[in-house]
Amino acid sequence: MKALAGLLVTAVLAIGIYYLYLKQMPSSDAGTAPTQAISLTGVRSDLLSIAQAERGNIALNSRCASLDEMATSGTMNMARRERDGYTYEVECSGSDFRVVARHAAPPLAGVAIRYPTLAIDSTMEIREIQ
Repeated sequence: MKALAGLLVTAVLAIGIYYLYLKQMPSSDAGTAPTQAISLTGVRSDLLSIAQAERGNIALNSRCASLDEMATSGTMNMARRERDGYTYEVECSGSDFRVVARHAAPPLAGVAIRYPTLAIDSTMEIREIQ
């Protein structure tokens, strides 16, 4: 009987630890799922790469360039222009720029997962925009 009670206590503790540490993992952004943390980290990395390429292009050519222009000229070495449903676009205004990462509409209606829209500009600071 003691062995059964000990086994039950151990099982309850194991389930409690599983729930607290694995199921309640913190997410990188409020309202997003923990599994999105890797995708959002990749999107932020892509935004930084694109912004650095854009700054280099502006330094060389004194003007902002589109993603296609930077890819064909070799200024930007990104194999793909999207990541996990996020697409990138460069907004130019003279020698100023803003790179925006937007996610397509959620695949299922009524899903509580939030897909933040992120942007970076010449200040090299990534912000969430509406």
